[in-house]
Amino acid sequence: MMIPLTRRAISILAGATALAFAVPALAENRLSIQLEGGAVWQARNDFAVPGDSGTLVRLPQGDASPAFRASLYWDVGQRFSLRFVAAPLSTTTDFVPTSPVLFQGVTFQPGESVTTDYRFDTYRVTVYWRFAPTAAWQLRAGATLLVRDAAIELSSPSAQAEKTSTGVVPLLYGAARWQATPRFALEAEADAAAAPQGRAIDASLKGVWAVSPRTDLQLGLRVLDGGADNDEVVSFATFYYAVAGVAFRF
Repeated sequence: MMIPLTRRAISILAGATALAFAVPALAENRLSIQLEGGAVWQARNDFAVPGDSGTLVRLPQGDASPAFRASLYWDVGQRFSLRFVAAPLSTTTDFVPTSPVLFQGVTFQPGESVTTDYRFDTYRVTVYWRFAPTAAWQLRAGATLLVRDAAIELSSPSAQAEKTSTGVVPLLYGAARWQATPRFALEAEADAAAAPQGRAIDASLKGVWAVSPRTDLQLGLRVLDGGADNDEVVSFATFYYAVAGVAFRF
């Protein structure tokens, strides 16, 4: 059974907040914790398990689900920084197959409603370089190590099966910030990579309002897209987010 998203998100956010206070800051404003919440919509979710013999399932677009994320930024040196991210994702979709569905060696019968619980939780560590500011622009570039904890579970009145997946994926990291006014900025940020076996991208665009010297409010959009195609699993998914958040500097 999967832990409910709300409990999982509360644990992640509490842990990130505790980490922010536990790490000793070397100087003012070297630590920043960002808490993000909002809604996520499933635009695409196609999968087959096993990839070489399972039935390809194309889930319908789903209703909005809650989404949460916690990020910790630590400026270790004058230009060198670290980022830690906990990004859970969980959705539930119902569909009625018109033909038998073979998933993880279990056959789901046509005409029976099938519930799909999809989970894609990621935990990331990023090492990045902050370039010297140029006019109103600030740029960052580096590399991310992503740990994936994912699962697809299908259940119907007569059958149940689950496919879990864990792994480590290297990604490139980039970010750009345009300081439009002293109190407002636009910020884009992305982790991404592509290879013959698949692709992954997590990108956001946010407006950032400084409401105090140490607190920012954020509002924006995010897209999560990726997948893999191999003998074990075929899985490609796209999710769109509407998010709001708050950032605290220490």
